Amino acid sequence: MDLVEISPTAVPPVCKVVDYKKFLYDQKKKQKELKAKAAKTVIKEIRFGPQTDDHDFVFKKNHAIKFLQEGSKVKAFVFFKGRSILFKEQGEILLLRFVSELEEYGKPEQMPVLEGKKMIMVIAPKKK
Repeated sequence: MDLVEISPTAVPPVCKVVDYKKFLYDQKKKQKELKAKAAKTVIKEIRFGPQTDDHDFVFKKNHAIKFLQEGSKVKAFVFFKGRSILFKEQGEILLLRFVSELEEYGKPEQMPVLEGKKMIMVIAPKKK
């Protein structure tokens, strides 16, 4: 048995006579339970090309709606290959159209940002 200081900030400090190894084990167990109960954010990705057609757009929009209803965040990005980087405006218009059609299911966390060959935008689900 050991004398273990339980609450050092209290006045006077609180101490207990317990088995120190068992005390450490219980503390780790409590921390693990708290970590398991913490909310985990899931990010689903949807990839577009700068020339994405209407049918493909609608198909991917329906997937995004499903993801947002599940409570996941959606990371939509336009990937520019080779010389298609010239169509940056087209990619931005595509992402803004995507967000406007998902307005009732989620709200944008950030506006379209060009990072290398990708133009990225994150959409978070609306609170119920």
